[in-house]
Amino acid sequence: MSRIHPLDTSVVNKIAAGEVIERPANVVKELLENSLDALASRIEVDIEAGGGELIRIVDDGEGIHPDDLLLAVTAHATSKITTADDLFRVQTMGFRGEALASIAEVSRLRIRSRQPDSAVSATSPTRERGVAADDPSLARRANLTGYEILSDCGQITPPQPCGCPIGTQIEVRQLFANTPVRRKFLKSTATEFGYITEHFTRIALAQPRLHLVLRHNGKVVFELPGTQQLLDRIRLLFGNELADNLIPVESESQGVRMWGYVGHPSVSKSTRKSQNLFLNGRWIQDRSLQHALTEAYRGLLMIGRQPISFLFLEVPAEIVDVNVHPTKTEVRFADSQALFRQLLSMLRTKFLSLNFESTMHLPSTSSGFSAAGAGPRPRGVELQAWQPASGFGASNSSTNSSLWSNTPRPPAELPRVGELAAGFTDHAPSRSEPTSSSSEPSADVASFAISDQPPSNASSESTPTTAAPPGPVSHGELRAMQIRDTYIVVETDEGLTLIDQHALHERIMYEYLRPRVLNNAVESQRMLVPETVELTPKETALLLEYADVLNQLGLGVQEFGRQTVLVDRYPVMLKKANLPQLVRDLAEQLDQPEKTPDRRDLLDSLLHMMSCKAAIKAGQRLSPEEIDSLLAQRHLIDDAHHCPHGRPTALVLTENELERQFGRLG
Repeated sequence: MSRIHPLDTSVVNKIAAGEVIERPANVVKELLENSLDALASRIEVDIEAGGGELIRIVDDGEGIHPDDLLLAVTAHATSKITTADDLFRVQTMGFRGEALASIAEVSRLRIRSRQPDSAVSATSPTRERGVAADDPSLARRANLTGYEILSDCGQITPPQPCGCPIGTQIEVRQLFANTPVRRKFLKSTATEFGYITEHFTRIALAQPRLHLVLRHNGKVVFELPGTQQLLDRIRLLFGNELADNLIPVESESQGVRMWGYVGHPSVSKSTRKSQNLFLNGRWIQDRSLQHALTEAYRGLLMIGRQPISFLFLEVPAEIVDVNVHPTKTEVRFADSQALFRQLLSMLRTKFLSLNFESTMHLPSTSSGFSAAGAGPRPRGVELQAWQPASGFGASNSSTNSSLWSNTPRPPAELPRVGELAAGFTDHAPSRSEPTSSSSEPSADVASFAISDQPPSNASSESTPTTAAPPGPVSHGELRAMQIRDTYIVVETDEGLTLIDQHALHERIMYEYLRPRVLNNAVESQRMLVPETVELTPKETALLLEYADVLNQLGLGVQEFGRQTVLVDRYPVMLKKANLPQLVRDLAEQLDQPEKTPDRRDLLDSLLHMMSCKAAIKAGQRLSPEEIDSLLAQRHLIDDAHHCPHGRPTALVLTENELERQFGRLG
């Protein structure tokens, strides 16, 4: 049995590096925080190969005294605290003195620093080399010269004079050079740089006064001039669309000030990753405050959607403990319930004073509206086309006249699964290449590919069909009707079947699309005018990294600027979808930091999402023809009993159960 023994300093630093330095982004975060503590007003960040080859941080802060350079790369040496009591009133971003020592142990590190009032002390490196401190020429050189220190994976050389501007320059080359296992687990260059931009963005939001520059492989990604207005910084980082939909909030109570911006309910995300919370200038995560944010939006957002926030808390340092997490992203409050109540009250009070009426954006005249924006379009017309104009649904007087009839059609007329998707090939001219014109009314009729927006209420002269409530229809020998525009009740030999129209159609879409994706045979439409979508740099990097997967799904994505992608192709089954929102949802789906998904699993996950968006929605009224066709598809798929997410598509109420409930069994 081995005996207990103290660990070597090098091993201790490697262990600390494993806690603090997980990836290049953590190095950038720690070095940026050091620059903030040095009171820098300008910071430049240069990255090469996603941070794996080079990270360079240059600031114009106070610099490091020459006598302190060796201590700077020594574990648990810091200028920010002195006693244990200081841990409970931390005013700086860093305080443990671990970061530089950990970085020096697993990389090739160079630190150059010069203070504004450089002078040579009796114990400085120059005095140790036998140069008199009162030498006039030395004094002149000291005012113009900085010092540098090198570390080669923990092998540190003494400080040497060098030429450098006032401030500090830190270069980290070949991160994890002596720990190849850690280096092997780094993700792609684009993904690692995405994590770096995430940390850079948080610092930029927390400190809008700073002039910040971020470059990757020599290319400027961000150049953010200092500003006193947080909204200006948000606009540069996230675009005008989000900035124009933010609500200012502010509250102060018992020495605690809360302020910032929260998103209008019309803009939301599927995860909490856009909830930015800053405590005394430090980005944090706190479940209690996130819960207060969610509660404030209860009833304003759909289930599964999360609000966007940029909130700042200014609290006395004595009532918060920041020494509870290695990366200092989690904190402990003396009275978290008081902060919960203050945040909830601030948001609800603000929301009660606002009018949250949603604005409906009407499509162009080419998408089904007359030039004069004429009267209401009959409900149900939006979903008539189950085939191209040449097949079922090619309008003529007899077809339109029978659209609302209850006369059952022969099974041969019912569209097959392939024809269902074929109906998606008609497309809006604004997104696709020119197509041949047709005088038939069905040429402009939409398919079952429904957008997330409410169905159109305008009409066109080419669709004279009048609205009528959907009554019972028959499918062969079965009779069916729609209730509450969400469920379909079908009479069967066993009794009654209640079908969730969205869940069933989602399964049909999934079964139709999956084999085509696996065989690279998804029908896609190239756009005549590609559409630009603004994203965060991390989301942009993720989409470009998985561009081949998206291409397999029929979506063409190209790089277009530092935080914009160009969409030049989309799946025809999603022609009615909100394309920018679809791209943003795909980026959120791809952002899975806890694991690197298998390609097949990733495709399946994206298929689930796209099938859901392509399917008809709850609350969508269907025509008798559409109900008939939807029921026909149910018998042509492998599993019609569950949607791709596992929810049941139908519930059965047997005749025996009905008779028992009505007391007919005696």
